[in-house]
Amino acid sequence: MDKELVSFLIKAKQATYAGKGAETESSRVKSHDLIYREGEYMYYDTYLGGDKFAGEEALWISENPYWSMNYVGRVTGDNFSGDFLKEALLNVPEDKPFRGPDEYVNGDYAYKCSIDGDFEWFQGYETISYKGEIIYECYFHGGLIK
Repeated sequence: MDKELVSFLIKAKQATYAGKGAETESSRVKSHDLIYREGEYMYYDTYLGGDKFAGEEALWISENPYWSMNYVGRVTGDNFSGDFLKEALLNVPEDKPFRGPDEYVNGDYAYKCSIDGDFEWFQGYETISYKGEIIYECYFHGGLIK
């Protein structure tokens, strides 16, 4: 993985959804869209829904699509905290810059993420538990675009 590209992707994720960044104009009816640009790089996150959602994150280099990740998830129990999810996602690791870390805990909340593959081709699954009960899940997959 290109360190400069990964560094940009992490900054972009931290400046948009996870960092409670401002949404841009909706690209589709009722979509939530967030964009981050720096030099020749552009990151775009767009999703539909709330407690049940689907979306896509994508990365362009010099106006050319380079990488993408699709995700679909849902809240499955009580006491879900969107703020806790964003807190976990702020800790996106450099070696797996897709969602959050393998594990993250704060109080009664626990975030877990497992990933198979690498930046070029991957799939993963994340959960949030509250007092040991899973209350949120999300599947994601993606890779390079050529």
